Amino acid sequence: MRLPERPVISGFHPDPSVCRAGDAYYLACSSFEYAPGVPLFRSEDLVHWEQIGHALDRPSQLSLDRAGPSGGIYAPTLRYHDGRCWMITTNFSDRDGMLLVTAEDPAGPWSDPVWIDAPPGVDPDLAWDRDGTCHVSWSGTDDAGRTVVVQATLDPVGGKLLDAPRQLWGGTGGKYPEAPHLYRIGEHWYLVVAEGGTERGHAVTVARGPSPSGPFEPGPHNPVLTARGLGTTVQNTGHADLVQRPDGSWAMVFLGVRALGGTPHWHVLGRETYACEVVWEDGWPRPGDPIEPRSPAELTEELTGPDLPLSWVAAGRFPAEVLGPAESGGLRMTAVEGDGRAFAGRRQQHLTTRTRVTVDASHGAGGLELRVDPRHAVTVEAGDGAVRAVATIGGVRAVLGEPAEAGPVVTLELRTAPPSGPAPSHVPGPDEIVAGVVTADGFRELGRLDGRYLSTETAGGFTGRLVGLTCSRGHLTVASFTHRGTDWAA
Repeated sequence: MRLPERPVISGFHPDPSVCRAGDAYYLACSSFEYAPGVPLFRSEDLVHWEQIGHALDRPSQLSLDRAGPSGGIYAPTLRYHDGRCWMITTNFSDRDGMLLVTAEDPAGPWSDPVWIDAPPGVDPDLAWDRDGTCHVSWSGTDDAGRTVVVQATLDPVGGKLLDAPRQLWGGTGGKYPEAPHLYRIGEHWYLVVAEGGTERGHAVTVARGPSPSGPFEPGPHNPVLTARGLGTTVQNTGHADLVQRPDGSWAMVFLGVRALGGTPHWHVLGRETYACEVVWEDGWPRPGDPIEPRSPAELTEELTGPDLPLSWVAAGRFPAEVLGPAESGGLRMTAVEGDGRAFAGRRQQHLTTRTRVTVDASHGAGGLELRVDPRHAVTVEAGDGAVRAVATIGGVRAVLGEPAEAGPVVTLELRTAPPSGPAPSHVPGPDEIVAGVVTADGFRELGRLDGRYLSTETAGGFTGRLVGLTCSRGHLTVASFTHRGTDWAA
């Protein structure tokens, strides 16, 4: 197969699950420690996707009190059955088991969760037999502690497992068989899983059997999809889900990353959603032609009032807990009492970005931040009559530029761009991060950082970069926020 070069949903939107309702397609992604949780998208062609909301959009559905970086909501499964949408997932930082919410309209409102007590595991899937029996399959462990796909019969309304979990399939030998999705197609039940971990060894494998519980025989072409060992733009491909079009043809969505720079390469936007056609050979699904946008993506997003775009999330809490309307207009951002720095923003979805914010820091400290997590960030912070650009890398916090004198109202800017020259180690990084202030004379650079230090390979975990507002003390008044992004030829 020829892997796509461009994602259909860019930036930190991993673990895609897709379903069709009528002529429209709906897709859900993991959200981890950010709220609202489980972003939802709609498309009519599997190429162009519009965000329509979140499945977990209020505190009664989602608690992130104990969710650190890469905690919280793991891979969801989204299904349309019997006139309703169903979304099942796990809150890895809240309680054991799974949570299930439903909606008549994928745009919401979604129900409060039904909690399903089950042995520990992640990546739950829902599938219904012709007689209405519901099966939940997930990535669990066997008696020896090895990762395997397990399954039980489920009462989805009451949230009860109706029998003991049974081992379904252990994959083809790759580590971490996970992300199971089960489909009845013709006279066979097909089980699609991910193996190899979500790094460079990631792959999609498939098996089929005569019933939802198997026994399952592996396909003859496994892995059916992988980028390992290939010199392609997209890497780490896996975690696939299939969907059938109204005309009977099939397509597949899956995650991948754009790994850039010199060896060993770094990805900074997180795991993104890609798509391709599915062809059937001798009764087995195989990836076909790529499904991808024909031109690089572009975006301009401005905050023009207190209402936030659907793209905005907050770390460990809902945005309304730290952002609200200011008396003088614009937004007021408040530090978290006893917890310190607050952050709310949007995913970085493009390789070249320019983000600018005008803030009044008369009553606090904070500003603009690009981050993977609190320990891997570049911050342009105003407060106490000065502005400085600070890089946080693990346990190291370094000032990138000398403090600049500033009045109480200041305009801050962060940029990401292609590398401008060789890095000190002579291995080019994926991009450069430039921090500065905007004065009457134009942009004044305060410092820059090799983008590899804000990559997933450096920070670890499952997320990608976000850019947004931060407040470490008191409160800020935000007069304006503008974010622009484009992609260069990677």
